[in-house]
Amino acid sequence: MDFFERNPQNVVAMTDFQADSGFSALSQVEGYWDALRRSRLMPKRSEIDPRGIESALEYTFILERIAPGMARLRIAGSHLGDLMGMEVRGMPLTSLISPDGRRQVCDALEEVFQRPAVCEVHLNAPAGFDKPALEARMVLLPLKSDLGDVSRALGCFVARGTIGRKPRRFDVTSVTSRAITAAATTSLPTEPTPRQDTTRQSGMAEAPKPFVKGRRSGDVPYLRLIKTDTKTD
Repeated sequence: MDFFERNPQNVVAMTDFQADSGFSALSQVEGYWDALRRSRLMPKRSEIDPRGIESALEYTFILERIAPGMARLRIAGSHLGDLMGMEVRGMPLTSLISPDGRRQVCDALEEVFQRPAVCEVHLNAPAGFDKPALEARMVLLPLKSDLGDVSRALGCFVARGTIGRKPRRFDVTSVTSRAITAAATTSLPTEPTPRQDTTRQSGMAEAPKPFVKGRRSGDVPYLRLIKTDTKTD
């Protein structure tokens, strides 16, 4: 089950505060993702806990890559449903985008999954009949699936303004991507293991003496008793 379904009490309705909230939800989601990954390239999908982004759940979604440049919404906060006027789970992400901008979003998805990269997309919806102009931003953050492949993404989509008549679709004004790298790990230098060479010695070293049972190697008596039976006339 998806985490929105497992934890419905964590989905906080923020529609009434949309005009004042700005785009802070994007920073919160990206900061949460960055804290989860630590020194890795990215976190796993199974590590996402809605309690970490409770105030941004309205705008948050999870993508599943289904083909090159294509990803469908596995789960989505209610803000995306409000924009489309319908349930958006199972729909491609490009359903939120006008036809002219879909190629750019497809390219951004490939950056996220293949490079991998973090992508931020700036969008707007032009004014029309009973449709006020909207400004929107979206961030896409790669995730590993349970199988270890990069086929999931954590996303956040925020549109500012009065939604008006639905559905609303957005034009792409700019796409910014940046490659992600794992933090370098520093290890302390290790001392080489001493190695004995029994065939070659150099400097002041002495060749090892063989072990003799009952006597320590190298123990040589320095007094010797000599007995003789020689008689002299």
